[in-house]
Amino acid sequence: MTTLTRADWEQRAKDLKIEGRAYINGEYTAAVSGDTFECISPVDGRLLATVASCDADDAQRAVENARATFNSGVWSRLAPAKRKAAMLRFAALLKANAQELALLETLDMGKPISDSLNIDVPGAANALSWSGEAIDKIYDEVAATPHDQLGLVTREPVGVVGAIVPWNFPLMMACWKLGPALSTGNSVILKPSEKSPLTAIRIAALAVEAGIPKGVFNVLPGYGHTVGNALALHMDVDTLVFTGSTKIAKQLLIRSGESNMKRVWLEAGGKSPNIVFADAPDLQAAAESAAGAIAFNQGEVCTAGSRLLVERSIKDKFLPLVIEALKGWKPGNPLDPATNVGALVDTQQMNTVLSYIEAGHADGAKLVAGGKRTLEETGGTYVEPTIFDGVTNAMKIAQEEIFGPVLSVITFDSAEEAVKIANDTVYGLAAAVWTADISKAHLTAKALRAGSVWVNQYDGGDMTAPFGGFKQSGNGRDKSLHAFDKYTELKATWIKL
Repeated sequence: MTTLTRADWEQRAKDLKIEGRAYINGEYTAAVSGDTFECISPVDGRLLATVASCDADDAQRAVENARATFNSGVWSRLAPAKRKAAMLRFAALLKANAQELALLETLDMGKPISDSLNIDVPGAANALSWSGEAIDKIYDEVAATPHDQLGLVTREPVGVVGAIVPWNFPLMMACWKLGPALSTGNSVILKPSEKSPLTAIRIAALAVEAGIPKGVFNVLPGYGHTVGNALALHMDVDTLVFTGSTKIAKQLLIRSGESNMKRVWLEAGGKSPNIVFADAPDLQAAAESAAGAIAFNQGEVCTAGSRLLVERSIKDKFLPLVIEALKGWKPGNPLDPATNVGALVDTQQMNTVLSYIEAGHADGAKLVAGGKRTLEETGGTYVEPTIFDGVTNAMKIAQEEIFGPVLSVITFDSAEEAVKIANDTVYGLAAAVWTADISKAHLTAKALRAGSVWVNQYDGGDMTAPFGGFKQSGNGRDKSLHAFDKYTELKATWIKL
């Protein structure tokens, strides 16, 4: 297939028909109140669509339909192999509509079209197909019993799942949850971020086209304090799964206690340390990786390598390599396939990132790269990838999740000090270690309080590896077979023979 140019994507953007309504029980529908909100593109400030602003009435309708569908057994009691077939068709439809979904993703949240097309959409489809493939290969258990007893250990779908997903990887984060939730037989109500709801709305129709029954997968766009809160408090939502900020994650735990003690699984914030020892096997590779770890997806990544810990003896040699590597990450029009840094998701997030850059200056850190808004004439929300040197771990830019392309460089003198600095945060989502010493790599990885540790690379892993955090980065795991634990109840059945 011929590679599309920026002009091609811009023409497709003009021709794109965007659906902004909620999806309940197999139909697109306006919010009960009739309320809408404007979906503005961070690429250039254009109005993309007016989107249904759902609230408690819409949540009630969606939950009632999801519960009725679940209780009917049309999906929840369907043979696993048949659910698998539908999930594989769902994944195939994402691939068949990849260009449309990629364009929606880029226009909606500002990421480069090359990333949307080559990373996000394939990753989302893979999450659906991987979970679907697994579901008819997971066996239940028979307990070790006396000869006149039979103990069965079985898994059953939990029921109605509310899934609240973030704006930085809207489609992929949704499918990380939809894959195991749907494959295990649940009914799902997806609440996308109001900052990037468009792909979630679009794929709801693809699910029905794939053969997933109406009412199994519903989408409620709207705000967290309205429809999100309604789902969190609803007495007939059995499980709530969430990816987003630690602040909202804590609120959802409270809502669970205030309602029906629904299970709450959370993937929250991060302030991930990227530790480079003096004996790193390839400093150039480490520098290029460090640049990508903060600039990819505009730094709007929960696992962004936002704290670069460098052994003091190589800092003067290593930091210039990182600065040089970061020059290859330059903000540009996201519809240009050559662009690798797009726009921040909206003006609010851009201003947040710029305020952290000001805080870095105020706390005495030394700006050595970037630090400014750019491409302002486009009407979009672009910020240069930024590096601060001379950062101490007590500084605001080292402790708080910025969710933008701002890197803090911190020096250390020993492995013990590196681990102490790395763990000195409320977060524990991810970390990386660069060393040629295999023992040091293992010992450091064991000592780091993080759900994922990468050695001599950054952001490794695939669907086979669990993803989630320690401490205030959350609980539970996405991806891998461990994700199925969130969407099933374990039942013991003991039979006297």
